[in-house]
Amino acid sequence: MANETTLTIVGNLTEAPELRFTQAGAAVASFTVASTERLLDRDSGQWRDGDALFLRCTAWRDLAQNASASLEKGSRVFVSGRLKQRSYQDREGVTRTVIELEVDEVGPSLRYATARVEKAGRREAASAGASAGAGAVGASGELTRAARDGGVADETPF
Repeated sequence: MANETTLTIVGNLTEAPELRFTQAGAAVASFTVASTERLLDRDSGQWRDGDALFLRCTAWRDLAQNASASLEKGSRVFVSGRLKQRSYQDREGVTRTVIELEVDEVGPSLRYATARVEKAGRREAASAGASAGAGAVGASGELTRAARDGGVADETPF
C-alpha cells in the first residue's frame, strides 16, 4: 500500500518469540527488539551507549512459525516491516495506544554469528520421514543421512 511507514531495525531479542494461534488457526509470533545506538565521545575518544529503543514486533503465519523455531532470547536480528499504531483497553478500562512493527521479514544478523539456512519444507519433510520409519533408521539406531536431510539423498535418483 502507498504511504505506509516501512522500518528496518537491528537489535537483540529481549525474549524468545512467543508463538500463539488465533481462533481461526493463524500463527502469530510476538517479540521485542532492543536496539541501542553507539556514540563516539569526541572528548575521550571512547564509544558509549546512547538511547535504547524497545520495539514490539508481530509476525504472522509461516513467518511466525519460522521465527519462533529459529530465534531465541539475545539473538541479534534484523527486522523489517510496517509501523502500525493501535489502541486497546486495558484491564482497568483505560484506552492505551501502542506502536508496533508488523513484520514482513526477520532474520539473524551475521555480524557476530554464523547461521545455517534450512528451508522450512525440508524441516517438515525430515520430521515426516523420521516418523514414517521405513528406511529412516540405520542399524546403529540413528537416522540415516537421507532421513536427516529430509528424505533427500546425495545420489542421483535414476
